[in-house]
Amino acid sequence: MSASRIVPIVMPKWGLSMKEGKVTGWLLEDGSPINIGDAILEVETDKIAGAVEASEPGVLRRRVGTPDTVYPVKALLGVIAEAAVPDAEIDAYVASYVMPAADEGEEDQAAKYEFADTPTGTLRYARRGGAGDNLILLHGFGGDLDNFLFNIDALGETATVYALDLPGHGQSIKNVAKPDLASLTAALAGFMDKLGLKDAHLVGHSLGGAIAMRMAAEAPGRVKSLTLICSAGLGSEIGSYVDDFVAAQGRKDLKPVLETLFADKSQVSRQLVDDVLKYKRLDGVDAFLKALAQAVFGGRKQQDFPAAQLAGKAPPALVIWGREDAVIPAAHAGNLPGATVKVIDGAGHMVFMEKAGEVNALIKAHIARS
Repeated sequence: MSASRIVPIVMPKWGLSMKEGKVTGWLLEDGSPINIGDAILEVETDKIAGAVEASEPGVLRRRVGTPDTVYPVKALLGVIAEAAVPDAEIDAYVASYVMPAADEGEEDQAAKYEFADTPTGTLRYARRGGAGDNLILLHGFGGDLDNFLFNIDALGETATVYALDLPGHGQSIKNVAKPDLASLTAALAGFMDKLGLKDAHLVGHSLGGAIAMRMAAEAPGRVKSLTLICSAGLGSEIGSYVDDFVAAQGRKDLKPVLETLFADKSQVSRQLVDDVLKYKRLDGVDAFLKALAQAVFGGRKQQDFPAAQLAGKAPPALVIWGREDAVIPAAHAGNLPGATVKVIDGAGHMVFMEKAGEVNALIKAHIARS
């Protein structure tokens, strides 16, 4: 039997700066059959918790990682193999496993963010992959490019992926003359121009989805496909999240607001809350968020409906929603005529984090079809 039939389960790299993670528990027993995408074990980082999913089918032959233990990225956590592979071969594989060294330049690149000087101002972004079509990830209100820590590397396997800090967010420029959907869309166009991106597939979450749709309406030749995740701009209803997020001034106020984003409230770690508070306290952020909230979501009603501007001329579109979304109703998923729709159980507004493996697979398949 060839050792090539043995597939390692390793500590994943979620995000640009992750170096280690803690195994919090196994979800399967030794001997369990495994399909691609099955959740095998749970891992916690200083940013967020998530499940490690199978990349290959087989049988869980050996659990190596111990719960409540911290391991570096790429450390061996378990082994998948066919049932016919002898135990002795599994034992030998585990005993001889050597954690792969970082590829040349990988460690430097992993922690590297890039900056583009655009007509809007300086925008921070991260780039992954280098083959295939261009794909741009657009986060939601109050977020940043690190929201896509479970997605950027996976999508980079088949595309050249850019994750962008929108103006007013993350480490991009905070001084925006007129914070509204039009200015954010113009910033996206300026970013593409600066990097020489003639066209791209756009993946937009929440506010990012509205930006993606507006870009497709204004410059249809530049948008090869749309993936809209719990998107704004598909209906007027919206929960209190935006107003509550703007108003929250301290940890006690902010934590329950962030919990409304997830079906699994335990995803909101102390570090996540601290990171968001740090962002909200940066100079210019409070004024920007208040102005943007009023322009796009004033009176707890969505003010912009770029889906209507597409007028049946949308590029190939995929709409993904978490059924338990408490921010924008999942009923909006059916409001873009001609789009493929997938509503995922057990997930909320951050479905692309809570069900990353399924969402990544959906996006890859959609791009391939487009």
